[in-house]
Amino acid sequence: MGKITLRQLRYFDALAEHGHFGRAAEACAVSQPALSVQIKELEDALGCILCERMPRQVRLTTLGREFLKRTRDILRAVDELEDVSRAAQDHWVGELRIGVIPTIAPYLLPRIVQELAGSFPGAEIHMRETMTSNLIRELVDGRIDTAILALPISDPALTEVPLFDEEFVLVRPEADKDKPVPNREGLREMRLLLLEEGHCFRDQALSFCDMQSTNPRETLDGSALSTLVQMVGAGMGVTLIPDMAVGVETRSAPVTVSRFDAPKPSRTIGMLWRASSPLAKQFQQMAECVKRAAKD
Repeated sequence: MGKITLRQLRYFDALAEHGHFGRAAEACAVSQPALSVQIKELEDALGCILCERMPRQVRLTTLGREFLKRTRDILRAVDELEDVSRAAQDHWVGELRIGVIPTIAPYLLPRIVQELAGSFPGAEIHMRETMTSNLIRELVDGRIDTAILALPISDPALTEVPLFDEEFVLVRPEADKDKPVPNREGLREMRLLLLEEGHCFRDQALSFCDMQSTNPRETLDGSALSTLVQMVGAGMGVTLIPDMAVGVETRSAPVTVSRFDAPKPSRTIGMLWRASSPLAKQFQQMAECVKRAAKD
């Protein structure tokens, strides 16, 4: 077996994540030929093929999938060695990779980045917006350092810290402005517009309405809160959105916003990081930054 380098392992990890040489190269900030050469040298060193090259994608072989598990274990251990060094310093130096769910990112990110940049001037902040299931997987795999999302997650491998609670509000067509606010039983009788499958906010809305399954004739799905609000403005139904989204999403739509009587629907926003990370103190400080940003 020839020599295997950390660079090759990181390139292989990126290729497995993106399933495409071009996108993997872009993620690694190298040219596609440079990444291809490193992958080929890795396969030569191992004496086996790790991935099938197809016209528009790359698919891992059976051995490649097994090798990926070991690769991510190694990369995570290396990252944790770097974290030990960071933990010994009184300030953050280098890359800080933060994941955020889509129902938080557009509304808090500018303030969060500003607050973190002021408190951690040595950090190179990289933000990643994706759904909860992806963030948890990437956090466990060591591809991000921390995540901001809705709790609870209840994974023993992760530390979770609650930051603040937030209410959901009801968005209806402007013509419904003077109508009584429905309770959860009333919502079940209305056409409820929801985010598509995979968004935790969808599950939270369904839980409040006590709807375990949805009828396609009574609900419609959207890919973003802005889409849902515009659909409401067009008279297609009603929706729930988090309070932080009201100012951004309702300003250009003919809708009205109402608040529920108790029990009010809400969610708890928190931060996650790996329980094994030696940077717990720094992440706690970052959590305080996010709290301050949310209050502004």
